[in-house]
Amino acid sequence: MAKVDVYNLAKEKVGTAELSDAVFGVEVKEHLFHLVVRAQLAARRQGTHATKQRAMVAGGGKKPWRQKGTGRARQGSTRAPHWRGGGSVFGPQPRSHAFQINKKVRRAALKSALSRRTGEAALVVLDQLTLPEAKTRHFRAFMKTFGFQSLLVVLPKADDAVALAARNIPGVTVLPVEGLNVYDVLRHKNLVVAQDAIGAIVSRLEVANG
Repeated sequence: MAKVDVYNLAKEKVGTAELSDAVFGVEVKEHLFHLVVRAQLAARRQGTHATKQRAMVAGGGKKPWRQKGTGRARQGSTRAPHWRGGGSVFGPQPRSHAFQINKKVRRAALKSALSRRTGEAALVVLDQLTLPEAKTRHFRAFMKTFGFQSLLVVLPKADDAVALAARNIPGVTVLPVEGLNVYDVLRHKNLVVAQDAIGAIVSRLEVANG
């Protein structure tokens, strides 16, 4: 197991923590990043886009002109797709864009993402992240102390005070362990993990069959 330093909010070393090699030290499999992130973003899509097909467009019940004798092409409805105001032929309809990813693949991708941040020395372990007040200035002061710009914070459980203090800062995301995901790990340059959250992350990802 790799050992990392544990800091307090003043960036003072207060101890060390062990990181499981099975979660934070695995081989980085970049091809899994594309697959899992695409699945995450696809699941977020609303899929509410829609166009009216021929049967959905109002009007057009009467035949525009008689079948023969006018010299014009025969027409059955003014709501046919080639008419102005007509229905769409193959327009989009409401649907889900989500697709399933194997659980082992999702776990392997998250392990790879965490291992990448660990290998880049972009993972910082805090003894605790407790703010005096749920104010943005306190969270900004913490970020300035460590020199963070883009930051993902992982806590053992949801903390309303920290979430409120960070929500108005661009490039910052605060998540509980159960919300930890590949997309957010990869899109932030730095990863801060509360010391109490390490065990929960390992329990979630370190299983007998990998």
